[in-house]
Amino acid sequence: MPDMFDIAIIGGGITGASVAFFLQGQRSVILLEQEAALGYHATGRSAAEFTRRFHSTETGQLTQASAGFMESPPDGFSDVPLLRPRGNLLIADAEKADHLHQVYETERDNTPAGASPVELLSIDRALEKMPFLDPNWVKAAFYDPDCWDVEVENLLQGYIRGAKTQGTEIRQSAPVTKAHRDGGIWVLETPTGVVRTHTVVNAAGGWADDVAGLLGAMPLGITPHRRTAISVKVPGYDVSHMPEVNEIDEVFYFKPDAGQLMISPADETPVDPHDAWPEELDIAYAAHYLSECTTLEVTHVAHSWAGLRTFASDRLPVIGFSGQAESLFWLAGVGGYGIQTSPAVGQIAAALLTGTDPPSNVTASGVNAARFSPARFEG
Repeated sequence: MPDMFDIAIIGGGITGASVAFFLQGQRSVILLEQEAALGYHATGRSAAEFTRRFHSTETGQLTQASAGFMESPPDGFSDVPLLRPRGNLLIADAEKADHLHQVYETERDNTPAGASPVELLSIDRALEKMPFLDPNWVKAAFYDPDCWDVEVENLLQGYIRGAKTQGTEIRQSAPVTKAHRDGGIWVLETPTGVVRTHTVVNAAGGWADDVAGLLGAMPLGITPHRRTAISVKVPGYDVSHMPEVNEIDEVFYFKPDAGQLMISPADETPVDPHDAWPEELDIAYAAHYLSECTTLEVTHVAHSWAGLRTFASDRLPVIGFSGQAESLFWLAGVGGYGIQTSPAVGQIAAALLTGTDPPSNVTASGVNAARFSPARFEG
């Protein structure tokens, strides 16, 4: 007899793991991940930052609702703090100097609740924070102290460990290959066996539209986008305590990572879902941007990789029950902010799945869960 569950979550990235955790054992749950490792595609290849600024209104609300959990997770959730102070140095060349000052004034006058004020810097002060910036290139800068590195693996494993403690079964190397309805129950076929479930949560990231097709629902236009990163050594510098650096329009960014610098050309190329790899041109752009704005000479790329950032057409997450397929719940499209908003997204999804009210941290942040409903794409 196939295994029977209340909820089957398809996708073992940060989003699927978070809803499994926040269901808090209120339902019997199985999580099915197609890869041999959890968080393999997007979660494990993220730039891993938590920042309160530079978001849409809705993403800012989700970030605000997630801040308390990220700053102070439950006892035993992680052996280390989930957030490490990093700071964000925003820079511009002569052509964009005036634009940077405009962005600074906007951010100064619209400081999010609980955030520290931004600070306009002289070029000398910017060089104190990042000494290998090229003063011939950098003509304007300001500093945002409210940017942290996220310990992504600890966050993911905290969710998974907590979900297992609450009774969630985790299966890896378990892609859903076929699905059908049988007497009001979903029957999911996987290489690890057949699973029967009342509700399916589609948390498949870049594969969300494909999974929806298996379940008889129309695609919603959930599109993965490739983003590239490289890492380079920086001889003669201890970069560990230096800030992240963002070009004012995020044409590129770089940040310390494991004693080296990680650089991204901030590319967002729409692609089919796949195990992403970097294109040579994007690798070259990353090295070029670093060489252009610093005095460093990039002669060797220590490592290069790419990941998938998945968005709906309006750049908002899709959270809620489908109007096309019975007992199908969408949890997709969290894009480049899935890690930092995973506490709020997981709590919202868990509340909708169990028919309960979202917690006070979500409502107090002004989040309107109806804004994320898949109905906006289903006609």
